[in-house]
Amino acid sequence: MLFGSIISSPRGNLSLQQALNLANLYLKNAEKSTDYDICLVLCHDVEVSLSQVKKTIRKIEDEAMRERIAHVYIEVGRLLDRLDHSSEAQAFYKKSLKFGDYLNSISSPGPLKRSDSVNSELSSSPPKPVDIVAVSKDLFASNVRPPTIVFIPPEPDSRLNDTRQLACCLGLLQSPIELSDILDSSARVWLQDTVNDHDERERLKSLATDVIRAFKRDEFKDAKAVTEVVYLAPVLEKDDFRYLLKEFYSGIDQSWLLDVHQLEGLAHLIQDADTGYLDADDLIKILELLSIRFRDIHQQSTGHLYQLIVAVSQVLDAMADASVSGLDREKIHEPLSLYLNELKESPDAYLVYQAAYAYQALMCVPDDEALWQATLRRSGKAIQGVSGLVSAVKGLDLNGFIEGLGKIQEGLAGATKIVKAVKSEYDGAMSLGESGQGFFECLKEDLSFNRKCAWYTALRGADALILDGQFAEFKEFVYEAPCLRDAAFQWGICQRLGEVAASPLWDEATRHSAIALLVEIYQNDAVWGHHTTVKQWIMNILMQLSSLSGDDIQFVESQLQRLQKDGDATKQMLYERCRENGPGSYPLKVGLPEIGSPSLLDRVQERPDVEGSLRQLRRQRLRERENFVYIPPQAKSSLQALDDERFPLMEKVEEFLDSDQKVFLLVGDSGSGKSSFSSELECHLWREYKKNGVIPLRINLPAISKPEQDMIAKQLRKAEFTEPQIRELKMHRKFVLICDGYDESQQTHNLYISNRLNQPGEWCAKMVISCRSEHLGPDYKDRFQPGDRNNRSESGLFQEAVITPFSMDQVQDYITQYVSVHRPLWEADEYKNALDHIPSLKELVRNPFLMSLSLEVLPRMVDPGQDLSTTHITRMALYDQFIEHWFERCKKRLGERNLGPQARAAFESLIDEGFTWNGIDYLKKLCTAIYREQGGQPIVTYSRYKDENTWKAEFFSREEEIQILREACPLVRNGNQHQFIHRSLLEYGLALAIFDPQDLKRRLAQGSTLSRRRSIDSIISFDGYNTMDDISAIADQGIEPSLDSPLAWRRFVNELSVIQFLEERLKQEPMFKRLLFDYIERSKEDKKWRIAASNAITILVGAGVQFNNADLRGIQIPHADLSYGMFDSAHLQGADLRHVDLRGAWLRKANLGDTQMTGVQFGELPFLKHESQVSLCAYSSDGKTFAVGLDDGMIKVYSTSDWWTLWTLEGHRDRVTNMVFSPDNDRIASCSSDHSVRLWDVRTGRCIHTLNGYDDPFKSVAYSPQGDQIASASNEAIKVWDVESGECRDIWIGHSRSVLGVIYSPRGGQVASRSEDSTVRIWDVEAGRCRHILEGHKDSVTSLAYSPQGDQLASASASYDDALRLWDVATGECLHNLTWHSCILFVSYSPNGNQIASTGSDGSIQLWDTYRGACLHILQGHTDWVRTAAYSPQGDMIVSASDDRTLRLWDSTTGVCRQTLLGHSSEVLNVVISPRGDQVASSSNGTTVRLWDVGAGTSRYISSGHFDTVLGVNCSPRGDNVATCSSDTTVRLWDVETGECRQVLRGHSGAVTSVVYAPQGYQIATGGCDGAVRLWDVGTGACVLILEGHGEMITTIAYSPRGDRLASGGDNTVWIWDIKTGDCSYTLTGHSDMVLSIAYAPQGDHVVSASIDTMVRVWDVRTGDCRRILIGHNVPVTSVVYSPRGDQIISGGNDGDMKLWDTESGDCLGTLTGHSSGLNRIVYSPRGDLITSVSSGDSVRLWDSTSGQCRAAIRDFLDHVKDIAWVESSGVQYLVAGCEDGVVGAWQVLLDGDRCDISLKWMTTKGVLDVKDATIQGAQGLNQLYEKLLKQRGAVGEPSHRLLEASKKVATMASVVSKLKTPSSEVDSINLTANASVEQLEQWLEQAKGTLYQDIVAAIVKSINGYK
Repeated sequence: MLFGSIISSPRGNLSLQQALNLANLYLKNAEKSTDYDICLVLCHDVEVSLSQVKKTIRKIEDEAMRERIAHVYIEVGRLLDRLDHSSEAQAFYKKSLKFGDYLNSISSPGPLKRSDSVNSELSSSPPKPVDIVAVSKDLFASNVRPPTIVFIPPEPDSRLNDTRQLACCLGLLQSPIELSDILDSSARVWLQDTVNDHDERERLKSLATDVIRAFKRDEFKDAKAVTEVVYLAPVLEKDDFRYLLKEFYSGIDQSWLLDVHQLEGLAHLIQDADTGYLDADDLIKILELLSIRFRDIHQQSTGHLYQLIVAVSQVLDAMADASVSGLDREKIHEPLSLYLNELKESPDAYLVYQAAYAYQALMCVPDDEALWQATLRRSGKAIQGVSGLVSAVKGLDLNGFIEGLGKIQEGLAGATKIVKAVKSEYDGAMSLGESGQGFFECLKEDLSFNRKCAWYTALRGADALILDGQFAEFKEFVYEAPCLRDAAFQWGICQRLGEVAASPLWDEATRHSAIALLVEIYQNDAVWGHHTTVKQWIMNILMQLSSLSGDDIQFVESQLQRLQKDGDATKQMLYERCRENGPGSYPLKVGLPEIGSPSLLDRVQERPDVEGSLRQLRRQRLRERENFVYIPPQAKSSLQALDDERFPLMEKVEEFLDSDQKVFLLVGDSGSGKSSFSSELECHLWREYKKNGVIPLRINLPAISKPEQDMIAKQLRKAEFTEPQIRELKMHRKFVLICDGYDESQQTHNLYISNRLNQPGEWCAKMVISCRSEHLGPDYKDRFQPGDRNNRSESGLFQEAVITPFSMDQVQDYITQYVSVHRPLWEADEYKNALDHIPSLKELVRNPFLMSLSLEVLPRMVDPGQDLSTTHITRMALYDQFIEHWFERCKKRLGERNLGPQARAAFESLIDEGFTWNGIDYLKKLCTAIYREQGGQPIVTYSRYKDENTWKAEFFSREEEIQILREACPLVRNGNQHQFIHRSLLEYGLALAIFDPQDLKRRLAQGSTLSRRRSIDSIISFDGYNTMDDISAIADQGIEPSLDSPLAWRRFVNELSVIQFLEERLKQEPMFKRLLFDYIERSKEDKKWRIAASNAITILVGAGVQFNNADLRGIQIPHADLSYGMFDSAHLQGADLRHVDLRGAWLRKANLGDTQMTGVQFGELPFLKHESQVSLCAYSSDGKTFAVGLDDGMIKVYSTSDWWTLWTLEGHRDRVTNMVFSPDNDRIASCSSDHSVRLWDVRTGRCIHTLNGYDDPFKSVAYSPQGDQIASASNEAIKVWDVESGECRDIWIGHSRSVLGVIYSPRGGQVASRSEDSTVRIWDVEAGRCRHILEGHKDSVTSLAYSPQGDQLASASASYDDALRLWDVATGECLHNLTWHSCILFVSYSPNGNQIASTGSDGSIQLWDTYRGACLHILQGHTDWVRTAAYSPQGDMIVSASDDRTLRLWDSTTGVCRQTLLGHSSEVLNVVISPRGDQVASSSNGTTVRLWDVGAGTSRYISSGHFDTVLGVNCSPRGDNVATCSSDTTVRLWDVETGECRQVLRGHSGAVTSVVYAPQGYQIATGGCDGAVRLWDVGTGACVLILEGHGEMITTIAYSPRGDRLASGGDNTVWIWDIKTGDCSYTLTGHSDMVLSIAYAPQGDHVVSASIDTMVRVWDVRTGDCRRILIGHNVPVTSVVYSPRGDQIISGGNDGDMKLWDTESGDCLGTLTGHSSGLNRIVYSPRGDLITSVSSGDSVRLWDSTSGQCRAAIRDFLDHVKDIAWVESSGVQYLVAGCEDGVVGAWQVLLDGDRCDISLKWMTTKGVLDVKDATIQGAQGLNQLYEKLLKQRGAVGEPSHRLLEASKKVATMASVVSKLKTPSSEVDSINLTANASVEQLEQWLEQAKGTLYQDIVAAIVKSINGYK
């Protein structure tokens, strides 16, 4: 009855109680209903009933009534939850809260399927609202900043790699300020330069326009082409954008079948459009088109429909963002709604969801979505095309997602505003969730396609947050969204999370958070509900992620395993079914499609397609290797490596290819398998080849004509590649060249250098080159190794391997024959044994003379049973033994001869006194006399009647003893002329006369006869004596300095051979060193010892003796050679250093105060520094002026007297290409790339004329000898200009290609021109016509020169077969065609015209006879292209400039290199020599011009020590030696006191990374990159044991305190070795990366290790267990050490910090900071009071071990310090350091309280002048140029400029003037006297009429005043 009355009454008239009763009635019927749909309707009726009395309900105060109403809402919510309508349930729960909180005890109900009974058991309460705090904090813990923009900036005017790079460039230029903070350094530099480069900006814009036009012309417009233009769309100009938009529209409109690719492209264009680029009419028109096309094709396949709907959704989203309104409902809105509505019947849930999404987008088109409009539109159109950040909007990558990093100009307001906006939308419209139906069901009802839903708006907000990386707000927003439990919302969120997880552009934490949130949605039913379709979608996403390649697979699989056991049996069954079915048909697409090959940009840039030809070559090579038997060869690292140190060759080559090395030399005997391996290597690389990868190319060198030039192109032509393809490969691809048969091609070139591999604009390639071992010479590496032999850093680019052990067959054959012929004391095996074991002997026997000499004397030099490895043989030792053996053999021969009575008596007398001793004494005296009496002239002419009373009679008279000694001496006689059998014996004899160690020994053996001199040790050292008393006795007697010694009366500075003999003697004889120091000391008091002192210090410096901190005050050593000497902190005050050679000397902190430095030589002058790069330089013909042309168009003019700047000539706007002085030196003509020639007045600096006339840059300009004309060249024409008027006199046209250069003949009647057309033309100046066309060259003419006489012309060409031609100027006939095996770059005639010097690309200079055409000399020494060369004015010297960064001075007569000038840091491009020949100016690829003093003599610099990075330093326990190891594969032992290298240990096949002495000092252990630990006997230098086991390089080793064990580390393990057995006791594992440092505890029970993994581990060596892990570093730990007491550990890392640890507790006691870069090593001083740390960047620091205070810092290094070690010797502490440049140095450290004094003890030299902090205060005679040089290099103080010296110059010059023949009027008016004052001189200068007088007086004034 109640029910009927209620039904009959209108609902609006019901009372509150009646409404409540009606609601309960509907609720009870809904609970009882078995029909799913009826149940939903009844639930809806409950809400309708209560809504009728809303006003009454709001005012009710009865608590019981409020509770009853809340109960109804809760019960309905529970029922809806069971019906899988969670969003509607949440709405009812929310309404119940208005009447009271009754939700605390409510639990989640189980899902109710459609087939379930509605009245099945329901749980008592709905889920609680989500607590966001309870969500895992690890999920999206923070926001993520988009990745920094990183791209490779293109060079100006260079070709771009791809369209992405172009898009990035344009984007950066459009938003330079906004984007600067997210750019890397290279991009910022590029942006700054290009913003100011208008031409480059326009070029890039034009390229973009051209790409769009190419797209229009493209016939197919496939996905790759669409992708390419989509990259450009965000950065296009408006016109180009609309042009592209129109093209997409037309393509869609006109295509028969809808082009989905163009549709996707159109969608992206709309999304990326900038403000103003689109209007509403555009979008409406586009949507109208899409609506029509959708109608035509929507019934196609599901996959096609899905892609179409996604694309339409993108367009609709863009329209919604653009707030487009006013759509025609009949034509657009309703039809499109209808098509989408029809799709709800599809059984494919994915398709239904996407259709619903598109519909919701359509619903939003007329609405205002202003909150995220700016965010989603991407107004930052800047860099969309760069980083590939997934847009995350609607799901999938449709072959066109822009790879870009959106620069959002206005940040999102935050999650709170978005949530409020979504709630507003939710409250204002009825959502699908409010209908009370489930997701799948609601999609099939009209309601879902007729109403606007909150979940779409929420997803758009989520998109905005994801795009900006605001993941923390995204998480908060998702959990707070009112549609949280809406299945459509969850579907969209999962889709976005999957795309974030699949994108590699998000960091790992973000990706893992996305995956974890997916798992959370799947598992947490209480929050997210039981939507089966959502869980299936999550499983689909996770399975797709697990199938993608990447680092997250393991994490995804672990999450899937978690889900396998999640939930009840029904849920687990769902999991299994999903796993069985696999991922769905809609994959996550986050990657970008590839751009086509060739791409549109390639076509625009005319890039040919090469991949097809490469594939054809690949197939051909692989077919050739089919059915080919191949055995992988073994190899060793070098010819010197032991045979048992073998490795798989292929593995070694693969390591080489992965490294930075450039050349791999493969050596082997004939038939060893070099060619077979080369073929296999090529095929191996072809098998692994990927598109655009490195190209393997095998070249059979004998089959290539002239492979020293462009061999790659020649090989590609043989493979039928076209010239455009070859150019493409050269400019844009990398190669592995496999060059086979170097020896068979009879090559001598360095193919790497001659082909200019890896030079700018040249081929980029690595080279594997094979050669037979017998083809290699002593310096074979010069023919293979990249770079200059003097540049040791380049040695790291070279590697070699020998396929089989290098045979000694050739050496053995020689020894066998020698033994057979000469029957020496040794057998062949003994010789071979000696050659194998005696250090340095193999180097000596390369010399032919020393080879025969060595085989003759070796049996006498080595005692039976002597350890050969300890025998050190020098050149002096060989001569000692040779001379002794010579005299003993002569004694035997004379004894067997029938001598007359008097002769026999004389012979017996000589024997009694010691025949050998008398013979050597005769030799010494004769050599001394030759030098004293005839200046070292080796031939002595003796006439008995003429010379009987001269010095010659003492040696050549007829006295019996003299005749016997002369006959026994190694002399040869030709008539009356006598000379030594070899010049070197004369020099050796003089050196022996200066110091003979036997003179000392004879004092102990007084009167005894030396029948046989002692062994090698006896000869060259004191070791032959039995006791130290013998040595002391000799030292006590000493050898007093004598003025009769050759040292005292002849300067030997330029007698290099004599000096070298004495230097070798000095290194072995301490007494000789003591004698030389005595000479120097005596010079302090008496001038008569000056010559001896000069010779003495020259010998000492040459022998490597260092004078650091030495007291040299007052020494007198004029003319001494101190070049490359070490004088750190030396005291030289008051020293006489006049005319001393100080080239390359180390004078840092030296005191040169008050020294006499007149005539001192530094070998160079102050450099000239400019703002722009130097293009060329030139001297005036009188040498007074020097001009420098610069790339910025300026010309600097200097006075060469003082090198002050006279003028800066400004006018050219671009690079100065040529420049020449007029014959009278008053003017300069210059031409430039700015298309002009300018004529300058040198006297005023004014531009007289600007000569224009070409559209192309001028390349050359020349002055006529008369000075009235200028000839200039550009294009194909030559113009002749009048100097006075600037008018063009004539134009000569004839060349078919560009003219490269013009020169006038010496008399000026002709002009010769050279051209790219391969011809030379000779023009008649007066007639203005071409007289001769000189043809014959096959390539561009690179250089042209007239002979001084003008009768001959020399031309050089880039072609090899006709490199140099000499022409008869009168007839035009070719006199000589001088072929050379390289390109000739430059030619020059000698001053007398008899010789031509040509420079080549093979690094040589050729000297030719101009009349015979014969090659006189080949000057070899440069290791790279020789760019140019110049003769000295006298013609006796040639200076050459090379790409190897050096200059060389050559003797033009002998071809000998006089000097090598070091200092340039790049290729030397220009060199000129002054007209006087005393200076050389050179410029490289930089802004400086270096000035060299070439009159300083011949360089004797020899690099000492390591030639590559020093990696380890360790000192012996006794403190007498230091061991260093280096990248040069050697270990060197140094004397701590002297710095002398005592021993070199060789055996490692790679860099030696660590070296350490055993505690007892008898053994050294080394570890290297070859993975082996070697143990060496310190006494013999022999390797006694090799420990192998590490799989990688060994980085660190350490002995135990007792020396019985050794620890080594390198990979992520530490190995403990038993030294006696060589067995590994333990392998300590635990580190996850390479171990960098290890140290034993002083007690020997623990080892500490440091690793790249940032951990420090302490190990128990007795058990191998890790006892403690010290955690505190955040960077790799590079060094670790125990304190001397073992109570502390110090560790240092790459951040420069050191941490102190307590060994017992493991606590960090403190951190020492101060270094600005990573630490290389930490060590304690021997006494434990200092901690020393070395940084890779700044210095070595000494810290107080108690206070932690930094006591001192050492910065006296030329390069970074790599390792350090302490040593205490004779009570003094030394710190030894090894540097990156190979230098090793020792510093003495003195501690006095708080004071710490550090001074350099010794250092190996590098040959660089260093005067930093040197004092030159009061130095006398130092000219202003050298003063400027020293101050440029860091010297301090002011030298003395004394007026007295200037007045002497005035007097001298005045006397010269008085003798000049001048007009009497001038003599009378200008009366110069020696006593003239400065004022008088200046007055006379003003009065002077003659130019000569002006010059002289000006020079006098300048010498006094010191100004310009």
